[in-house]
Amino acid sequence: MDRAPGLSVRARLTLSYAGFLMLAGVLLLAAVWLFLLRYVPDRAMLINADDGAMNGVFPIRSALLREFAPRAAAVLAFLLVFGLVGGWVLAGRMLAPLTRITGATRLASAGALSHRIRLPGRKDEFRELADAFDTMLGRLEEHVAEQRRFAANASHELRTPLAVSKALIDVARSDPDHDSGEVIERLHAVNTRAIDLTEALLLLGRAEQRTFTREDVDLSLLAEEAAETLLPLAEKRGVALETRGDITPTTGSHALLLQLTTNLVQNAIVHNLPDRGRVWVRTDVRPGGVVLTVENSGERISPELASTLTEPFRRGTERVHTDHGGVGLGLAIVRTIAHAHDGTLALTPRPAGGLLVTVELPGA
Repeated sequence: MDRAPGLSVRARLTLSYAGFLMLAGVLLLAAVWLFLLRYVPDRAMLINADDGAMNGVFPIRSALLREFAPRAAAVLAFLLVFGLVGGWVLAGRMLAPLTRITGATRLASAGALSHRIRLPGRKDEFRELADAFDTMLGRLEEHVAEQRRFAANASHELRTPLAVSKALIDVARSDPDHDSGEVIERLHAVNTRAIDLTEALLLLGRAEQRTFTREDVDLSLLAEEAAETLLPLAEKRGVALETRGDITPTTGSHALLLQLTTNLVQNAIVHNLPDRGRVWVRTDVRPGGVVLTVENSGERISPELASTLTEPFRRGTERVHTDHGGVGLGLAIVRTIAHAHDGTLALTPRPAGGLLVTVELPGA
């Protein structure tokens, strides 16, 4: 934004300090006049004391004014110079932290997000501002790094089906006698995966922008709907699916919260034991909020791996089956939807194997 040039904050503070100092001097001189000089007589008076210690002429007001006025003017001039110089130095010392903060802001605007102010000293307004700015820079740096990783991973994930499609088409063109039905079937599978990935990216962006209308939602009904939808998949994989819970009213997007629940139940079914797996879906009401928990059996997961599963395109490779690997955005979408609804997501490995996923949302 273009602005007209003006006085700096340091100059304005200096003029303010000098002005207040001059005002204090004028008030002091006025007090001297009101409470001292006004009682001095205008005519000469002879004083003859009996003891002889005090005798002579008492000074009159005009004579005192002639002596007092130049010295008062000199004092005011000294106060003006002292106020300007002292105010300039004092303002500079007071604004030194702000100068460091401004320098860090310019570095951040140029792209240097790793710089920190780290303002020393005891807590005051400037230190609080510097600490808040350092915290913001840290979160911004982390967010930018995450977005760069996400863009790189998304480009890689989208490039893979396109490259496979191109290879299949090249094979079909170079060998006209090749079975076209097999090529079409493989192209259909690759394109379906690319469409699923694109839709997942769009859903992720929509949830991050929070461009949805809030309405009353019952998580228990969403859990039942997701379980009913995914029941054929669970039966196909030999997984027992159990759903129970109380009425859990909350507010938010019905479509997004259904997607959250469906992703969790689908992940719990897919990443499970190859035989006789179990999935438990529960909804509960807690003070101040509602909770959705999805627990499944499966292979043992380390806490380090569990803490990274919500990152985009991060897959627990030791848990993923080759027939239903997904696009690597399921838990990332769940986390984004939960945060968009002012909720939290927690992943806890089960000692016996599998994962306990807890989503806590504000109550209606």
